[in-house]
Amino acid sequence: MRVFSSIEFCAGAGGQALGLEQAGFEHRLLVDNDPHCCDTLRLNRPEWNVQLQDMKHAAAHDFHGIDLFAGGLPCPPFSVAGKQLGERDERNLFDDALRIIRQCQPKFILIENVRGFLDPRFEAYRNSLKTRLARMGYKTDWRLLNASEFGVSQLRPRVAILAAKTKYWENFRFPAAAAHAPAPVGDLLLDLMAENRWHGATAWARNASEIAPTIVGGSKKHGGPDLGPTRARKAWAKLGVEGRSIANAAPERDFIGMPRLTTRMVARIQGFPDNWQFSGKKTNAYRQVGNAFPPPVARAIGEMIATAINLTENLPADAQKALAAE
Repeated sequence: MRVFSSIEFCAGAGGQALGLEQAGFEHRLLVDNDPHCCDTLRLNRPEWNVQLQDMKHAAAHDFHGIDLFAGGLPCPPFSVAGKQLGERDERNLFDDALRIIRQCQPKFILIENVRGFLDPRFEAYRNSLKTRLARMGYKTDWRLLNASEFGVSQLRPRVAILAAKTKYWENFRFPAAAAHAPAPVGDLLLDLMAENRWHGATAWARNASEIAPTIVGGSKKHGGPDLGPTRARKAWAKLGVEGRSIANAAPERDFIGMPRLTTRMVARIQGFPDNWQFSGKKTNAYRQVGNAFPPPVARAIGEMIATAINLTENLPADAQKALAAE
């Protein structure tokens, strides 16, 4: 069975890496500048080559011809919650991504970002990005994908920027939405809410009959672990969740009121399996979860990339040459 190779930058807590692993990718390198994120990656996958490094100083000459370059580039430059400085934001790493892509010449490129990337004010920048990638031999497109369309119990729109060498691009398709709707929050979290035999767990789950709003609160400038500003907290309150802070444990047996979520609960809403551990104390752990790319979405994209590579490389030689010449 074909194993696909990848490198990833701004890997965070491993949401994208985990989803790609589930899609058949073997990670040759994962880079992040946050020590807690690197500790999380090593904790869950000791065999991965994890490097604590600033992407601005990273290189990838040793990975020439890799199947996939992946990146979860910083979102603040394009986030509606920020100043939307785009390319002028010092945290914008697209130039560094292009430099590394030029070094390793991957077959495919996957970069995820916030929906603000598609804002009309960034049209010129998007066109410039597509032009620069075309000069390196890549076809490029992007889609706004909602995590809830891929089994994640959360309204989490993210932009997936995909590019590939021309012959591979011809066989790539963006993933379609799953056939089944995701579980409502109450069904998803009932067992975790009832861990300490809380009497009100079943009634709470019955009320929490919708999927979650977007998980926020992952900013490094944010004071502590909570479910976001006033608007987000109101959305959580409709599900019977107190969003002003994150709990250390599930509600006790005789608890009365709106329960808080634990980091484990939030991680499950993000699509992480329960055995995925997060390094650091509550604030650092929650920040990693809040910034994560849901693994099921990454898996769906990864499977389509793997399919495109398989289809292309299994074509007769003359057909591959024809695609490459287009």
